[in-house]
Amino acid sequence: MLLVTGVNGGLGRLVLEQLTERAGGSDRLVVGTRTPEQAPAGLPVRRVDFDDPATLGAAFEGVRTLLLISAGYGEDDVVITRHRAAIEEAERAGVEHVIYTSLSGDGDHLAYALAHRWTERRLRESPTLRWTILRNGLYAELLRDLAAPDEHGVITAPLGDGRLAAVARADLAEVAATVALAPAEHAGRVYELVGEQAVGGAEVAEALSRSGGRTVAYRPGTLAEARAAVAASGAQAFQVPMVTGTYSAIANGFLAGAVPEGDLRALLGRPARPALEVIAAGADAGR
Repeated sequence: MLLVTGVNGGLGRLVLEQLTERAGGSDRLVVGTRTPEQAPAGLPVRRVDFDDPATLGAAFEGVRTLLLISAGYGEDDVVITRHRAAIEEAERAGVEHVIYTSLSGDGDHLAYALAHRWTERRLRESPTLRWTILRNGLYAELLRDLAAPDEHGVITAPLGDGRLAAVARADLAEVAATVALAPAEHAGRVYELVGEQAVGGAEVAEALSRSGGRTVAYRPGTLAEARAAVAASGAQAFQVPMVTGTYSAIANGFLAGAVPEGDLRALLGRPARPALEVIAAGADAGR
């Protein structure tokens, strides 16, 4: 039996679509979420709340493969506690294989990297679990949000001349489903899943101008301005350094390492979706 966590999140929903399409209504597939009432209909649902470890015993019963979608943004101690609870219960319940959606290796400069690396280490140290680590690059959809133009059609995100090897979330979901349906073939593997082309603020502006019927300009602001805007947006305190740190890592070239023919293409069996097409399509859909 395969249990997928976080199915009400952005990545989890797409993974579930892939699995449902390929595996149908098979009793091999169970979905896990903190909010079962919001889960997609037609599949067995179990309550999985990493902040309430008492829910995990029943949730993991009979599960052979666990697709552990990272348990959300939070302070390091919160996320690590969630992941520790999931892994320890997986070991107790006799789960055989954990597939974990982590963060790309070039993301070590990001404020949210530590919890991912801790989880990877804990899986490697497990005496019973087989594991596969999917090191996901930052989403093209995230770059679309980070570099959204203002009401005057100007992108002021502090990206400098930096670029991001952004990857379509749908591609990462497709890869996760592929691995989850044949976990033994991927045991002990760490896959680096970054985009095939790095793009920056100027390219995003050009793509939005071509697709949106209005001119979009890129005039990057400063990190201080971005920090103030994020803080004023109602974001939680821990999210402010996460966002500004992401801007800084992109601007200074730490996330530009595109891989044209790497793990992503090999697992997809085709070229990755171009990030700029994803960004432009999402902007059009939002109008």
